[in-house]
Amino acid sequence: MSAGFVQTPPLRPLLGPMPDRAARELVPVLRAAQPSLDSVQGENACAEAFAAEWTGRSGGWRVSHQVRLFRLAGLTAPDPAPAGRARRAAAADLPLLAGWTSAFAADTGQPGADHTRATAERVTTGRMWLWDVAGAPVAMASVSPVVAGQARVAPVYTPPRLRGRGYGGAVAAAVSRATLDAGAEQVLLYTDLANPTSNALYRRLGYRPLTDSQTLTFE
Repeated sequence: MSAGFVQTPPLRPLLGPMPDRAARELVPVLRAAQPSLDSVQGENACAEAFAAEWTGRSGGWRVSHQVRLFRLAGLTAPDPAPAGRARRAAAADLPLLAGWTSAFAADTGQPGADHTRATAERVTTGRMWLWDVAGAPVAMASVSPVVAGQARVAPVYTPPRLRGRGYGGAVAAAVSRATLDAGAEQVLLYTDLANPTSNALYRRLGYRPLTDSQTLTFE
C-alpha cells in the first residue's frame, strides 16, 4: 500500500489518492505534529475516512468546498469567438492582474494574501495571458509550469461587469493552446462544483472530468 500527501503547517494537509486505510493511518502521525488541525482536503472517499478518524465518534466535520478535476481531451475553441484577441501579459499589466488575482482568491474563499509576487512571476515567465478588446484587458488566465508533462490552468478570471460575453472561455482556450504548444501532454484544471457555469464552459472547450475532491472542516 502506498500513498502521499503534502502539508505546509499550519495549512491543511492535501491528500493524494490513497486507500481509506492509509488515510486513517495518517491521522496519528499528523496529530502528533499538529494537534490543532482544523481541516483536510483530498478526493472524496479518503478525505472522509481521514475526517472520520480525526474527529472520532463525534463526527464533527462538514463539507466546506468541493471541486472537480478536469483534463483536456481535445481543445475546441469557442465558436463564435468573442470580439478581441489573446496576448501574453506584460509588465505594464501587473497592477491590474495582481488586483484581479486577489479578486479571484476572494471569490474562491482564499482572501487576504498579497498576490503581487506570484502574479509577477507568472508574467515574467510568460504564463499569464489576457483577452483584449480594443486594447483593453477584459479577462485573464494563467497556467503552471509544465512538470512531468503536466500543467494546470489557474486562475481564470473575468471581472463581474464583463462576464457572460465569452471572454473567460476565449482566454482559457488560448492559454490551453499555448500550453499544448509548449509541450504539455496533459492540461488540467479544477472547477468549483458550486459553479455550474464554469463546469459547463470547460466541457465545451474539451475538458473531461477525472475525479472530485473536497475540503472538510472539523467542528
